[in-house]
Amino acid sequence: MKLVLAGTSDARELCVKLKEAGHLLTATVVTESAKESLEQSGIPVRVGRLPVEGFVSLIKEIDAKCIIDASHPFAEEAHRTAMEAAKRVNIPYIRFERPGLVYDNHPLITIVNSYEEAARIAKERKGNIMLTTGSKTLEVFAKYLLDDPEINVCCRMLPRKDNMEKCEALGFPQKNIIAMQGPFIKELNVALYRQYRTTLMITKESGKVGAVDEKVTAAIELGIEVIIISRPQIEFGEVYTDFEGILARIESE
Repeated sequence: MKLVLAGTSDARELCVKLKEAGHLLTATVVTESAKESLEQSGIPVRVGRLPVEGFVSLIKEIDAKCIIDASHPFAEEAHRTAMEAAKRVNIPYIRFERPGLVYDNHPLITIVNSYEEAARIAKERKGNIMLTTGSKTLEVFAKYLLDDPEINVCCRMLPRKDNMEKCEALGFPQKNIIAMQGPFIKELNVALYRQYRTTLMITKESGKVGAVDEKVTAAIELGIEVIIISRPQIEFGEVYTDFEGILARIESE
């Protein structure tokens, strides 16, 4: 039995491949929509964020022999929690990390290490800013950007009620909220940038599967500046960037 931290599209694909290869697995996800997608493929799913103790209890309950962490590259808390749980019960922790992207010092692109740094730079540059970093760190951008009359901020995020409530509570105008589920093709990104007269786009380096390349490519074609927040630096131990590597690893035992 394998315990898989899922929730993203590539994590779901990995779960399906594991099942097709004859492996027993249980997936954990944060949202009901992610649960539904996995259940349609006949994969057992648990929903909700778990503390270390919760992970340990689940590992013991299903008698998991390893943890495969295929959660989002920016799910730092989930990574650390899963690693600690695996350590406590002495089972392997295996990380599936979707490949990153390299942008070769393009003049329109600025790479930063934190949301705070991205917000500070955006405040200096002013203009029409499109946030595509999700709702989790909206407070950081609200703090730096919302009270500046020379800045107009548009937020693009998942169409969830809690996201809309958070935007309202922080003071983001309804007209500046794009509630859509991606990933988006380049042409749609171009249309949105034009619609909101975007002069600066902020994103996370989530990898090609996260459609970051389409966002960035569309912005560059329009001459829009881009700030990319790099991934958290975590020492995972065993890391694989393709499904074949994961399958070979678990089949070697």
